[in-house]
Amino acid sequence: MSYPIKTCVVCGEEFELKPGKPGFANRCPSCSEEDAAGSGSQKSVDADERRNEKEANEARRQAMRNLLYRKDS
Repeated sequence: MSYPIKTCVVCGEEFELKPGKPGFANRCPSCSEEDAAGSGSQKSVDADERRNEKEANEARRQAMRNLLYRKDS
């Protein structure tokens, strides 16, 4: 039984999609490994940054609400 041939969305290389392949189904094994290795170094967000981000998002939501639902007199 042959496995389906897919094209990697990152590098464009063709690969066989085998059962149990780690990573994404649309990425070749080498690109999946690079992605998995890079994901462990995510920056941690402290409480102050989360609060600032929350306030900024709330301000954006409020501005969009005002633009969408304001009454033009």
